[in-house]
Amino acid sequence: MSVVHKITSQDEVLVRAFGASLSELYTQAAGPEASAALTRAVELRSWLAVAEEQVARVRDRIHDATAADRDMGELSAEDLRFDAQWLEAALSARDGYATALTGLLNTMPPPGARPVRPVQLAQPRLITTLPPASAPVRAGAVRARRP
Repeated sequence: MSVVHKITSQDEVLVRAFGASLSELYTQAAGPEASAALTRAVELRSWLAVAEEQVARVRDRIHDATAADRDMGELSAEDLRFDAQWLEAALSARDGYATALTGLLNTMPPPGARPVRPVQLAQPRLITTLPPASAPVRAGAVRARRP
């Protein structure tokens, strides 16, 4: 399944921020006139979808391994340690992508806002030329050696 169709924890925030459905956002992001903010937001959302899927897979695997109806002889401390490490890595990635996406959305200009360019006032420029510098009085003179 494509990341476009996976549900993430940040989907509603993205839809509100950009005012379009997720499939429309992915279509716009692929276009030549896509804003940098939209392109980055869609990329972050895609990575977030993968990270959240990993979190869910490891969580489900741990739940299955520790289910009440499972044989206790099948439990493996080594497998559970490995799953805990994997879960920690997946949660860290998920948190990082969610934080980056939130930061991007918080710094992005409001929809429809035009970029503000600094005002440049036309100021007259004075161009002056200096008269040629006069040569020093002793220009080219050789100093006499002292004994």
